[in-house]
Amino acid sequence: QSPTTSLAASGAAPARASAVDARVVLDDVAIRRALVRIAHEVVERNETLRDLYLVAIPNGGVPLARIIAAQVREITGLEVPVGILDTTLYRDDLTALGERPPLRRTEMPSAVDDRVVVLVDDVVSTGRTIRAAMDALMDFGRPRSVQVVGLVDRGHRELPIKIDFVGKNVPTQREERVVLRGLSGGLEGPLEVVILDGEKGGA
Repeated sequence: QSPTTSLAASGAAPARASAVDARVVLDDVAIRRALVRIAHEVVERNETLRDLYLVAIPNGGVPLARIIAAQVREITGLEVPVGILDTTLYRDDLTALGERPPLRRTEMPSAVDDRVVVLVDDVVSTGRTIRAAMDALMDFGRPRSVQVVGLVDRGHRELPIKIDFVGKNVPTQREERVVLRGLSGGLEGPLEVVILDGEKGGA
């Protein structure tokens, strides 16, 4: 039995050896279990499912939104569109960063007018990324409503942003960094959420 198989079978989440001290707070099994629950909650909350539109905040929100869409399809039989929305140019800390960070892709298959948009992010902290996403969203129309999925809510909110669907609340120190990462290096295969010590982070 491989270490990955043992991890999935036991439900435990021991830290993997790394150059940086890391604590695993959600393994792949726990992540998928949380997303199945969130998909059910999204379906239960929204009566007009045909108006749903999942919008992922890259990079971590992309695989999560796709998993949620697949679960909604399994539950209801409906195909929910999935868009990808880069928030880089809408952040309120661009000036403080000194140089502009690289742009990431935006792929919105249609306008969001009169749709129930569900923003999907991997880790929510200060709320500034979610606010930037809401600002960016308005370039694609006027949604009927906006809901927010956060796989991990680590606290330290600086703006009054509400997370409607939370995978797990994870208390952290401000200097810690919470990261969604793939076991194989990308975000296409098995995933895990880890806390990295000694690195400031969180949006």
